Amino acid sequence: MSNIKRRDFLKGSSVAASALLINNLSANSLISGPIANQSNKISGSHFGAFRAHIKGGQFTGVTPFEDDPLPSPMINALPDRTYSKTRVEYPMVREGFLKDGHKSDTSKRGSDKFVRVSWDKALELVTSEIKRVQKDYGYKSIYAGSYGWYCTGKLHNPQTVMNRMMKISGGYVGRIGDYSTGAAQVILPHVVGSIEVYEQQTSWPLVLKHAKNVVFWGANPMVTCQIEWDVAGHGAFPYLEQLQKAHKKGDINVYSVDPMRNDTAMYFDSTEIRPKPNTDVAMMLGMMHYLHTSNQYDKEFIQKYTVGFKDFEDYLLGKIDKTPKTLEWASKICGVKESVIKKFAQTLKDEKSMLMAGWGVQRADHGEQFHWTLVTLACMLGQVGVPGCGFGFSYHYSNGGTPSADAPGLGGISTNINSNKNGPWKEYKPYNIPCARMVDMISNPGKSIDFNGRKIKYPEIKMVYWTSGNPFHHHQDRNTMIEAWKKLETFIVHEPFWTPTARMADIVLPATTEIERDDIEVIGDYNSSHIIAMKKAIDPIKESKDDYEICRLISKRLGYEKEFTDGKATQLDWIKEFYETSKSQAEQKGVKMPSFEEFWEKGFVKFNVKEEDKNFTRYEKYRNNPMLNPLGTPSGKIEISSRVIKKFNYDDCLHYPSWIEPTEWLGSKESKDYPLHILSPHPKYRLHSQLSNTWLRDLYEVKGREPIWISPKDAKKRGIKNGDIVKVYNKRGSTLAGAIVTNNVLSGVVRIEEGGWYDPEEPGKDKTMCIHGDVNQLTIDKGSSKLAQGNIANTALVEIEKYEGVLKPISVFNKPEIIQGL
Repeated sequence: MSNIKRRDFLKGSSVAASALLINNLSANSLISGPIANQSNKISGSHFGAFRAHIKGGQFTGVTPFEDDPLPSPMINALPDRTYSKTRVEYPMVREGFLKDGHKSDTSKRGSDKFVRVSWDKALELVTSEIKRVQKDYGYKSIYAGSYGWYCTGKLHNPQTVMNRMMKISGGYVGRIGDYSTGAAQVILPHVVGSIEVYEQQTSWPLVLKHAKNVVFWGANPMVTCQIEWDVAGHGAFPYLEQLQKAHKKGDINVYSVDPMRNDTAMYFDSTEIRPKPNTDVAMMLGMMHYLHTSNQYDKEFIQKYTVGFKDFEDYLLGKIDKTPKTLEWASKICGVKESVIKKFAQTLKDEKSMLMAGWGVQRADHGEQFHWTLVTLACMLGQVGVPGCGFGFSYHYSNGGTPSADAPGLGGISTNINSNKNGPWKEYKPYNIPCARMVDMISNPGKSIDFNGRKIKYPEIKMVYWTSGNPFHHHQDRNTMIEAWKKLETFIVHEPFWTPTARMADIVLPATTEIERDDIEVIGDYNSSHIIAMKKAIDPIKESKDDYEICRLISKRLGYEKEFTDGKATQLDWIKEFYETSKSQAEQKGVKMPSFEEFWEKGFVKFNVKEEDKNFTRYEKYRNNPMLNPLGTPSGKIEISSRVIKKFNYDDCLHYPSWIEPTEWLGSKESKDYPLHILSPHPKYRLHSQLSNTWLRDLYEVKGREPIWISPKDAKKRGIKNGDIVKVYNKRGSTLAGAIVTNNVLSGVVRIEEGGWYDPEEPGKDKTMCIHGDVNQLTIDKGSSKLAQGNIANTALVEIEKYEGVLKPISVFNKPEIIQGL
């Protein structure tokens, strides 16, 4: 349905294209302005803001938002996504469930046919199931901790509106944390007193002005900054371009510490250091041992701004375990030469340096240790709180470091129920589990786990309710998950597309996308440069409804429509309320905003950046006066060892940063059978699994399969050539993939980007192979430690062989078998 041709998408060579390194793709090279006889509606997405071209009621193309400094080419796939063959167009019920209800054969999930039903029938089924499960088992039997990136917008937040509805019905089991930073967001409050990973960083202008060394440690901002949680503003890219120019001139050194030569390393032609996966902590310990024994670490900073160094020092020097963490010791574990580790440590100490770390490194067994160790290294270097120096954990995420605008906040719909009525929600007491332990919970009702100093007992889950997320992409160990799902009585999903998750559901309710509804959102997670009107541009596809409307109708059947809508007559009433509240905040700040009507007509309001925000240094106030600006830790200082964690007495997370062997790595006994470590970084051409169902797949797939990077040495050993289809396997599962033989990955390491849609060879059969490239067929479903219980997606070993079998066609991008109108 889109007027954008693939050959047009592939041409162009603007700065945007080279910066993004996406086969010279450029959003600006595609459409330079509105096309004749078409209307244009402003809207936004995780990939950026845009003006939608509408012709004859159809979404035909996009023009990037005029204030976007470097639009992502991915916005050009949005029309194709809107009209994808995978759209869920009508309410659907699994055939077995329609016949037998919650007593149906649950092993047929994923292979059963679907039956098209009316909205009345679908809503009746959903409402009766909610009532039944609440009555028979109580609210702790319903897991509604729905997780995923869904769509942008402050009103049409599918998870929040569903949780609002479920709270009204009596409650549900929710989630703590996320899959992105599960380990880091638990450990860092113990160390620096705040969650840190989702907070603004020292400004890019100061980094460019002061830093001599910029280190991307497991970070790939040239890819990941294409997207943001709110509408992407891409504010970091002009600074990344300036950094590239400074690097070429020799003014700033750029390093990449990563087992792979990622797009950021390619863009900067960085100096590369490639440790084995999951060994970064050992490498940093070797660096710190060298700084300590050569008497070069910043003792004054350690004494004034930190606590607990003595315990860590004893561990570092081997006084606790009789193993000094020397350069030799570190080198044997991480595979990096002693001379390289030593030189790197010396360079960072001698010159002003900024350590920009990513999150993928902590998605690993004992992942808490990475961020804790890096903070400790930064403290020994003594540059924390110095303009342009120190450490930062979100430069790669949502364009962190882009100076914040002088903007008000923008609220959205919540789960707060404003009613004096004595409804079921009055008895609800929130009950949450760490989100990455969801499958473990379903599999093991009654089991108790440790989490951050307390015990959590798993309830027995009978129903799962999911809205606009794709757990059958993002959760680890697919086959264990499929087995757990058989225990559920009911699985309900709202979805615009026939994702692997939707195919496993009992009831599927068709949901709209951003372009099919009105909403409001911020541009730029950290810099909040604009508030944008996301205007409905086309009618909902077939019988799709907004998640808000779906939940309103269910709440109405439950007898609580007014409580759900808060008495508002229309969705626009909500949007106007969000804007007016923001406008009041702006007035208190002395910032002028137009009336709602003027804003809605123009489509956006822009905010300016103050000079002081261009000169923001994280931890500067703390460094200048730690007494007046204490951190949120018990001591008010950076805690290199933690008395709180010590009291937990965990065997898999000590009270100071430490190297603990992962359950699988290239030095473990498992490597004899599975000698390759598989990593699953964020994809270049999509957001997790979003946009996988568009023509963008043609740009990267190998014979219709997800690509896997393998080194020439490892490929030759296995008789694999570039373009071969290979089978990747371990004791947990297997998947096909298309081989890309490249020196861009360390020998002993392979890479499949996460987000490939699960396509089972034989749906419904135990441990069947995925024929498309779902990396989570291979990963481990285990908590990072008793402290955080984060996922460990990047801790897994595999073997690879050339696939000699018959290649079945990919089916996941077609609709499942549907029976019309029973």
